[in-house]
Amino acid sequence: MSLNRKLQLKGEVRVSLPDKLPTAVKHAWEMFARDASAVLQTPAVITESNESDIVVRWATEADRCPEWSEAFAYRYHYHKQSKHPQLHIVANDELGLVYGLLHLSEHYFGVDPFWYWADLPIRQQESVWLDGINFDSSQPKVRFRGWFVNDEVCLIGWTEQYPPPKEVWYPVFEALLRCGGNMVLPGTDLPKHGVHIPLAQEMGLWVTHHHAEPLGAEMFLRAYPGRKASYLENPDLFEKLWMDAIHKQKDGKVLWVLSFRGQGDTPFWEHDPQFDTPEKRGEMISHAIKKQYEMILSEVENAVCCTALYGEIAELYKAGHIHVPDSVIKVWADNGYGKMVSRRQGLENYRIPSLPDDSDEGRNGVYYHVTFHDLQASNHLTMLPVHPALIQNELHSIAESGALDYLLVNSGNIRPHLYPLEMLRVFWRTGTIAYKEVLKDLIKRLYDSNIDDIMKLYLDYYEHVIAYGPNEDDKAGDEFYHHPARIIIGHWLQGKGEVPEEALIWATGDVPFSEQISYFMEKCSGAIQGWEEWLTKYDMVAENLSEELKVRLQDQLRFHVELHLSGCKGLEDLCNAYVNFHQRKFPQAFVSASQSLWNFQTSLDAMDKSEHGKWKHFFRADWLTNVKNTLYNVDTLRRFIRMHGDNPDFFLWYKAYIMPETEKHIYLENTHRNPLSDNELAKMLQEKFNEN
Repeated sequence: MSLNRKLQLKGEVRVSLPDKLPTAVKHAWEMFARDASAVLQTPAVITESNESDIVVRWATEADRCPEWSEAFAYRYHYHKQSKHPQLHIVANDELGLVYGLLHLSEHYFGVDPFWYWADLPIRQQESVWLDGINFDSSQPKVRFRGWFVNDEVCLIGWTEQYPPPKEVWYPVFEALLRCGGNMVLPGTDLPKHGVHIPLAQEMGLWVTHHHAEPLGAEMFLRAYPGRKASYLENPDLFEKLWMDAIHKQKDGKVLWVLSFRGQGDTPFWEHDPQFDTPEKRGEMISHAIKKQYEMILSEVENAVCCTALYGEIAELYKAGHIHVPDSVIKVWADNGYGKMVSRRQGLENYRIPSLPDDSDEGRNGVYYHVTFHDLQASNHLTMLPVHPALIQNELHSIAESGALDYLLVNSGNIRPHLYPLEMLRVFWRTGTIAYKEVLKDLIKRLYDSNIDDIMKLYLDYYEHVIAYGPNEDDKAGDEFYHHPARIIIGHWLQGKGEVPEEALIWATGDVPFSEQISYFMEKCSGAIQGWEEWLTKYDMVAENLSEELKVRLQDQLRFHVELHLSGCKGLEDLCNAYVNFHQRKFPQAFVSASQSLWNFQTSLDAMDKSEHGKWKHFFRADWLTNVKNTLYNVDTLRRFIRMHGDNPDFFLWYKAYIMPETEKHIYLENTHRNPLSDNELAKMLQEKFNEN
């Protein structure tokens, strides 16, 4: 505890490691050694304990290390012979030693948990001083805490190799460990032969399962193609898959998910109509969960089990139709937009509260989204659009309900979601957050300049997102511009007329198609000015930043606004094209469709700009928001519109609107019949119409 135990690390850092080193500690050592070498510009080395600056070892009774799982402690000693001060990092389990090494890296060597994902350079120092004060780690408020790396198409497309190799997964798991996470669901429906699960376990993480894949078992229809995926009719086949999964995983660190939903993450009764009442559905789910639980207990000692109360499952549970064994952690879920209510399913949006009440005994946890994919209005490429004050309030409600046994965060592709991930990191450690303090701390770490101005830009972001409905969480992410746009084009080109488009009723209500068009036009038109004003403020702040900080702020913040603004403009122009077309103003509709295409192209340009350095091809597999698909649809529409009035020679609009009057009656066809491209014609017509 005395100041004379201060330890200066300079040049070569000498570290002693335990014998029979667990793989998790080996990986943590490699991370620390890389960090120390980068900071001090000299390799860190493994030595005998009597020669070491840092001794990493298992705790003894004399160390008085905290006894809860994954705790670590720092104990400073003088070596008896050399009188050289040493830091001893001690723990009772492998993750304790992992966290002890990574805490040292963060708090003394200055390596941020998100250094990789935010492109934070590791700063060189002449020496690093350790303060010589003994230290006990604090117990996290959440027992099992981690990420569901879900809808991870950016990670998939980032490399030519499928499933993604170690080079993709290692930075994900490293960041999660640096954030204090201990659990991961690595990917969505990836091939079982991938490295993602063994690497996660090798690095010390618990692995859990998707709620549509009970016990991590193979999907029934993959294992038994052509057979009916009915547990009622084929219980032996389902149970064989479950037992196979148990045998394959039982020697690893697994949080077993007990569930029964359906093939392809849909309710099983959609394909098995005999389950036509809530009672029948709940009875089947309860039976399957009980059977899975019994199978686990017969094979695995001290198994930790959980069940996902997600979507319609939560509604059935709340109504008393599903029964869960007492020791199983019940995992409640937000609606994909940060609110702890049941999610919207198509047109149904019951918003049933999704947290345990006072009478709900047993263990409880939460599945929380900072990114979502719902083919409607969710955020996938951009930050969660709801205000962080809402996230703060919901997290505090989670803490008050006692649902702290488990917190699985849908982290998506990591890189676009650092601020909400940081809020969850703070929460699972402390059980509380103050969103402004979290943001200010993150900005100091990422930018270290113009802190207040950048903080205001971040908070203003939430003021401009589109409110598509009456609830505080009805806020539009990037998918709001693209899925409705493609639906509108499909309805239009299929000639469905004024019949309401069912796939848009969730937003517009059951109104004629032209009124649905008006809804989206008004929402987008009302948001454009706010986003443009935000960009003006951004440019003023960016002028005062170094080139390094400009690039980081572009990637972490401006990128999101560019996708919102270009999406708003693209969808507004598409709606204008529809209005002009149905007023038989075909050239004007053609121009509006072209403007829509150009604006959506701006979204793609922002993604391309963000693919610098190691991020090359990061957005190549944008298959969910799918900006390229939107461009394809709008381009198809533009060609369709040109057929109305410029067909068959695709010269008529040029002649009517652009050709000088002096030429119209004397031109020769052999010199004027080379049709303009769609872009060339659209730009000329745009200029002509603007003049008028």
